Amino acid sequence: MQQREEKQLESSLDSIIQRVNDLKSSIASMIYKVENEYETLNWPTFLDNYALMSGQLTSLSKVLSHDKCPTLRNLTVLPLMLSPERDEQLAQMTEHRVTTFAHDLVPDYLRTKLEPLAENKMMQLEHKASTLSYENAQKQIAAYQKVVSHVWELVSKAREEWEVESSARGSTQQNSSVADTHSLVAAVGMGKGLKMGANPNGQPNPTSGGMMVPPQGRPGGTPGQGQMPPSTQTMTMNKAPSAIKTNIKSATQIHPYGR
Repeated sequence: MQQREEKQLESSLDSIIQRVNDLKSSIASMIYKVENEYETLNWPTFLDNYALMSGQLTSLSKVLSHDKCPTLRNLTVLPLMLSPERDEQLAQMTEHRVTTFAHDLVPDYLRTKLEPLAENKMMQLEHKASTLSYENAQKQIAAYQKVVSHVWELVSKAREEWEVESSARGSTQQNSSVADTHSLVAAVGMGKGLKMGANPNGQPNPTSGGMMVPPQGRPGGTPGQGQMPPSTQTMTMNKAPSAIKTNIKSATQIHPYGR
């Protein structure tokens, strides 16, 4: 009977240690992300890690509350040997957090009650809670419930708006045509599909291969076609003389202040 209980205890402890190690790894990973990746850490990732740790805590609680798991609070842990020397096996088991199992460390590691400072703080809070009147307690509870309800309404409203936007974004109809886009690019870049215009001489501009040939006298034409029409040259040469009169004096005029 005793041997069976010992095996059952060993198996329960192995399962508990495994789940505790998983939880410890998740907490360490979360702390690392918060301290080193806070610039790129987003809220969904934080919630995913938190949900993972919550699930691991739930799994650990199920193991502890299982029928086959013995009640650990009824068991007592006693140190078999105390030594101020470094214990390599202990350091390896505790990931080098505890290197010695000395007399001054045993009361802290094998403590079954809270630390004295924490215990005093808890006693003060319990005394304050016991002296609080029923009316004041109900007022504080109502105030907290009002704040929590308001925050819950804001979160619910933001979630509904986000879901509506996501569904609308997914059902958006196509408002563009790839064929029309290619036709527009071909018309602007190569003149495809455009009508022929007339040059200043009244003759249509020839096209070649669907590309428009620039008229004479415009930038981009072939050399020798950039001259002005004869009518324009005649108008330029027959301009009226300027109305501004000039008075040019002879350079040989004697200076009034001669030497």
